[in-house]
Amino acid sequence: MIIQDEYITFTIGRQKKIALIAHDSKKQELVEWVQDNIDILKSHFLCGTGTTARLIAEQTTLPVKAYNSGPLGGDQQIGSRIVEGAVDFVVFFWDPLEAQPHDPDVKALLRIAVVYDIPIANNRATADFLLTSTYMSSEYERRVVNYNKTIQDRIEQLK
Repeated sequence: MIIQDEYITFTIGRQKKIALIAHDSKKQELVEWVQDNIDILKSHFLCGTGTTARLIAEQTTLPVKAYNSGPLGGDQQIGSRIVEGAVDFVVFFWDPLEAQPHDPDVKALLRIAVVYDIPIANNRATADFLLTSTYMSSEYERRVVNYNKTIQDRIEQLK
């Protein structure tokens, strides 16, 4: 049976599950951002891709669950965690000037974050705005478009 509501609501809890990702040229910038915000981030669950997760854990002493590196499927692993509800928030410092061998994976991750209405910061300014939001210390109800209903409606229109 398909839920007939236009949106499905999910709650992001007080403790956020934050994915930390950075392209090679942005890794040190992300580590510095984490160091600058350690007092806030230590209250949340952190995960990340490959080397980025390792560097953050080593240089901040924060626990960071590591997935594969991006080119070896880490972006897809984070995307699957979003789908499963195990990631609430993504900080992804990406390099817009450097071609990446796994660009399709990056695009898929960005797409899935939008589909599931996940906050995603792609630079320091956006990450700062999100981290200082009043929602960081409270619950947040995110509304996800019910794509199953949308598809069913399109099928009905074709009949």
